[in-house]
Amino acid sequence: MSSSHTVVVIGAGFSGVMVAAHLLRTARLRVVMVNRSGAMARGVAYGTNSPSHLLNVPAGRMSALPNDPEHFLRFVRQSDPGASPGAFVRRSVYGEYLQHILAEAEHAAGAGALGRVVGEAVSVVPGFDGVRVTTAAGEELRADRVVLAIGHYPPAPPPGVPRTFLDSQRYVRDPWAAGALAAVPRDQPALLVGTGLTAADVALDLHAAGLPGAIAVSRRGLLPRPHDPSVPAPDSSHVPSGMGDGPRSLRAHVRAVRRCVREVTTGGGNWRQVIDALRPYTPRLWQSLGTADRHRFFRHLRPYWDAHRHRLAPAAGAAIDDLVASGWLAVCAGRFTRFDEHPSGVEVAFAPKGGGAERTVRVGAVVNCTGPATNALGAGDPLLADLLARGAARPDPLGLGIEVAPDGAVVGADGAPSSVLYYVGPFLRARDGEGTAVPELRAHAARTAGAVAAGLPVA
Repeated sequence: MSSSHTVVVIGAGFSGVMVAAHLLRTARLRVVMVNRSGAMARGVAYGTNSPSHLLNVPAGRMSALPNDPEHFLRFVRQSDPGASPGAFVRRSVYGEYLQHILAEAEHAAGAGALGRVVGEAVSVVPGFDGVRVTTAAGEELRADRVVLAIGHYPPAPPPGVPRTFLDSQRYVRDPWAAGALAAVPRDQPALLVGTGLTAADVALDLHAAGLPGAIAVSRRGLLPRPHDPSVPAPDSSHVPSGMGDGPRSLRAHVRAVRRCVREVTTGGGNWRQVIDALRPYTPRLWQSLGTADRHRFFRHLRPYWDAHRHRLAPAAGAAIDDLVASGWLAVCAGRFTRFDEHPSGVEVAFAPKGGGAERTVRVGAVVNCTGPATNALGAGDPLLADLLARGAARPDPLGLGIEVAPDGAVVGADGAPSSVLYYVGPFLRARDGEGTAVPELRAHAARTAGAVAAGLPVA
């Protein structure tokens, strides 16, 4: 491999790996991946080795390559020949799959085409001669282009949890940190703050570890709904009316979706078909909404959307149902009113949603299960802070991350898309409404890699 061009990819989860793989396969250039943990192709989602952590999308729909829908299924069948397209496999298998894709792309590109740097990028400075990337250790990398594939930050402090408790040994800030759940006492129930996908994973892990029980509390107490393999794929009849029309209010879209769900279920269909039929329309619908309506969605509707849109694998859903039915897991809606730590545990009080007497529980530990922080600007990322301070990026109107152009170019403080700095990852939810699912991210990764390669002068 010989090329005068270098692209630095910061981040090595799904987005970073796929951008790197596409570049290595389609362009004669050198790719350098920078990742603080050193675990390439794992990231938050696929770094787990727990057997109870399953993909929440069936294998037949999890190909990382937009033009090869059965690519992941063929990989799974190498070790499990009988795997069906509807199988929900372990998330660790998907991490192995991404490692396989990166290794194949590296081999095809030749020796020296892929470099790896273990460290935290803290500064990215675009200039006339390319881009300079600096790590926390002081290492400096020169590149023609930089792709940011960052955005999954540890959970933010949950509302109602006092700051004085955040430093307690009985508080688990990030359940995905290495060894975090090992600190949870095994002889007492645990309190899970949040009732989404993270809470489901943590509940299954703590049950397997032998805890006597857990209570999960969130503002609305909504557990993720499970997939139902018996439900047929959606068709045009499941698309709510008005999805292809011009701009409409959030209220109008919600009414249309609810009306369609009623019609479909009355006719013997399933609400999942309506939610899944919305997927191709989501970016266009989101972009048609004004900033005020987008704020309303995140404040009031997002928990309901997430519970129905981001579903559990059937086996995981059944396991959670069993934990609830047996009394091991209690799920409550409410807001916290008091945290009192004692030598033998933590006494937590919360006011149930809808009124009623304050409830008090005593637990051995409190686990933050609210998921990755959604307010990227408050996450304390030195790289993001540096980009904003230099004007190389600007925050999106919702404060979820940074503005990104359709081809992935980062939008600067002057409103112009960068010619050297690109982004792929969960910040795209500010632009498209969603930015975490593989079917969307694989398309973004391929598109951005193509824009990066096309923008480089011929060597």
